[in-house]
Amino acid sequence: MSKSLSQRRSPDYVFIFLLTVLVVFGLVMLTSASSDVAKVQYGNSFYYLTHQILFGLLPGLVGFLLGVFLDYKIWQKISLYLLIVGVAFLLMVFTPLGYQAYGADRWLRIAGFGFQPSEFVKLAAILYVASWLSKASVRRQRFREGTLPFFIILIMVVLPIILQPATTTVVLIVSSTLIMYLIAGAKLKSLAFIVIIGVLALALLIAVTPYRFQRVFSFLHPSSDTLGKTYQINQSLIAIGSGGAWGVGYGRSTTKLHYLPEPTGDSVFAVIAEELGFVGSVGFITLFLLFVWRGIKIAKRAPDLFSQLAVVGFVSVIGLQAFVHMGAVSGLLPFTGIPLPFTSYGGTALAVFLTMSGIIVNISRRS
Repeated sequence: MSKSLSQRRSPDYVFIFLLTVLVVFGLVMLTSASSDVAKVQYGNSFYYLTHQILFGLLPGLVGFLLGVFLDYKIWQKISLYLLIVGVAFLLMVFTPLGYQAYGADRWLRIAGFGFQPSEFVKLAAILYVASWLSKASVRRQRFREGTLPFFIILIMVVLPIILQPATTTVVLIVSSTLIMYLIAGAKLKSLAFIVIIGVLALALLIAVTPYRFQRVFSFLHPSSDTLGKTYQINQSLIAIGSGGAWGVGYGRSTTKLHYLPEPTGDSVFAVIAEELGFVGSVGFITLFLLFVWRGIKIAKRAPDLFSQLAVVGFVSVIGLQAFVHMGAVSGLLPFTGIPLPFTSYGGTALAVFLTMSGIIVNISRRS
């Protein structure tokens, strides 16, 4: 049970410090990555930074404070409603309220504000799965009462995201919730069943959709079409290689304006590596590792199973997304359009990750 107000401890200041550094560093690097592009496109070097602050940081700070000061048990009680709203938003992107960008139906505009429902669903899905797994041990041990319903829940959440399409987001949600299921005490054969089905489904999607197949082919053959299909990964590798050990210097990237596609989003880590070099990149990666480590430490001290699973889910999805982004940009994974947490341009993602972090801080006060 959660502790009373008098028994609450101080929040985990190390976690808050790491979060603050990641957010500030992200805004600083987004300023550099976007300044030239924003100047050319909008006549304002700070266009992307301004929008990130207005539509990402400020709503994110509200979400963070709600996460910190609302009893985390409230999130458990409303998790089902959040998931229903999230899935409804996902379906609404296929209505006139949704709009297409970068070749995908991932955005929704309501009352003049645009946002990505799939980012919100990351929060809602993790909270609901944490609540669902914490209520009865039978759900974690038996196939019919646990594995099968868990599998159905995942299908209901990820199917609309696949149709957008946003395959990498599906992989992130499934991976983070499977980690939660493992921590909750699921049998390995149950996890194996879901993993096998998931891998087969992913392989089928890759086989029947040309753009997914092309991404895998480009990953395996990066030199096959350097001016076409593999242009972005090759330019990313050139940018990373240009940084050397110490980098070319902050704001001095030569690839971000004319050569590197999506320097504010899909390729932002390439700008970081070019400007700060190998040393700066390692330092940045270390920040994420420390963030995840501190989150896991908070999860170990969490007062109940729901709070433990929620923290594990949050740090898993943030850590995995950072790994996938940096791995794709570095040529270690097939290239995806996944943003780098706390850094890439995208207000919805930043607001959601800050809300997750606020809930983690709340739980650390009760550990």
